[in-house]
Amino acid sequence: MLIKHKDQRVGIFIDAQNLYHCAKNLYGAKVNFAQVVKDALGSRALIRAIAYVISTEGGEEKSFFDALTKAGIETKTKDLQIFAGGQKKADWDVGLAVDAIKMAPKLDTVIIIAGDGDYVPLVEYLKMNEGCQVEAVCFGKSTSAKLIDVVDGFTDLDVNNRKYLLGSVGLRR
Repeated sequence: MLIKHKDQRVGIFIDAQNLYHCAKNLYGAKVNFAQVVKDALGSRALIRAIAYVISTEGGEEKSFFDALTKAGIETKTKDLQIFAGGQKKADWDVGLAVDAIKMAPKLDTVIIIAGDGDYVPLVEYLKMNEGCQVEAVCFGKSTSAKLIDVVDGFTDLDVNNRKYLLGSVGLRR
């Protein structure tokens, strides 16, 4: 059972690429990260909110990074890797997991904003070894069923997608 109270210390870890691609692929829209964080937190005590983001050579994401900072969300950036042959890689899973494990002793609840099944071992570790309540927030249509099974609570952004998307067309009210 999910427990939420105002003295609960919460850490929010945002896989920005994961959420961005879910919203883009499902709705052709961008994510309102500030609204997602606000609703995920509720009236609980935010200790830290960190978005793991990717920098490209063009730097066109600077305004996005500024908007996150303005919303009280820290950003950790990593450069987009481009391999011979043109393959691109941008992956923050391990960095997000390490930070969540390092901060867990100071948290009651860890909220992972992503739908990636790769986070299942992290969720299991945080619950078993750190005693944290773990929640996941993402668009249900693109979230791993295994992730939904192992977390203590799942918030499906599809339910009220209009609230969490920017510049979107044909969404539920």
